[in-house]
Amino acid sequence: MNGGPALVSIMRQGSTLIASVHTALDDSQLVRFEHDLVDQIGEHRSRGVIIDVAALDVIDSFAALTLRRIAEMARLRGALTVVVGIQPEVAFTMVRLGMGTGDVPTALDLEEGLALLAAHAPRARSGTSTDTSNGYP
Repeated sequence: MNGGPALVSIMRQGSTLIASVHTALDDSQLVRFEHDLVDQIGEHRSRGVIIDVAALDVIDSFAALTLRRIAEMARLRGALTVVVGIQPEVAFTMVRLGMGTGDVPTALDLEEGLALLAAHAPRARSGTSTDTSNGYP
């Protein structure tokens, strides 16, 4: 790296990773971000991921595809991903161009993203066993 300002920061809050994209990323930087984030999901045993794109004034087709891929990889690793902070103009353009986030949940901001993850968190059920060590539910 060149020692300049961070393009993306990834922080952990409990079992949630919060990744903030601070500036537009080129395709190679997006791929690096994807790999770093997916690696950290396993390293920290994360159950939720929030990707904050509020600083972006453009989300191109490759960026939208990368967000969907990250969410799918995170899901396969046991984490739910929420994209937050899509600017109104960006949302308008994405819809006009037929791009979207697919099945990836979105929220207005970080606070709503955390609330969405909390609402989807698995809850322990009293009186029921969750032991599946024998391979059967």
